[in-house]
Amino acid sequence: MNKSVKIAVECALAVLIVLLAWLTVKSVQKPVKFNKEVAARSQVGIQRLKDIRTLQVAFKSETGRFSPTVDSLKLFYETGKMNVVMQIGSMDDSVAVANTEAIKKANKKLKADQMLEKLQEAYAKGTPVVYSVTTQIPVKDTLFVNRPDFCIDSLYYIPFSGGIKTEMESTVKLVSGVHVPLFEARMPYKALCKGLDNQLRINLDAERKDQNKYEGLQVGSVTAPNNNAGNWE
Repeated sequence: MNKSVKIAVECALAVLIVLLAWLTVKSVQKPVKFNKEVAARSQVGIQRLKDIRTLQVAFKSETGRFSPTVDSLKLFYETGKMNVVMQIGSMDDSVAVANTEAIKKANKKLKADQMLEKLQEAYAKGTPVVYSVTTQIPVKDTLFVNRPDFCIDSLYYIPFSGGIKTEMESTVKLVSGVHVPLFEARMPYKALCKGLDNQLRINLDAERKDQNKYEGLQVGSVTAPNNNAGNWE
């Protein structure tokens, strides 16, 4: 082998070694980048599912059931009202507590609404008392008021999916002889990870299945009561 051929072979080998090293690093970094992006997207999805849960709990407190659709949650948010309990006075104030008990004892034959009027009259006259008042406040003025970035319409969609809708359903299930309202909202990884490496997404789904876990993000359950927990918690 002459000198020029030897140099050409050595150069080719050097290029091949660099290429193989680059491919090795890339193959290692690929799943790392994938997992990092899935984690980032999941945070956005989790916040939307938490917002759905907040609205569902408020919806149930007013209707006795959970909503089956985002449409009815949106209507509830924009036009509905919630009962809010406001406490007047403090249970830590021994004088107020004593005054309240004295008024109740002196007027024990009164109905609840009449008793409330008595306590309100005493409070208006400057007597320290403790009582609660239930008022109705628009949902829009109660929930998410400290979230300037909140957008009710975003709850319709799975983030980064290109417009795929959030999956949601509700039901009433008989549990130990009691009818229990349940709801469930889901964002499958197939939609949440749209545009990412499809094989790595398939591997992620397979891993979740092997662990008997839902292949995506989920809050609540229509199968059994779970205190409206999210599967990320």
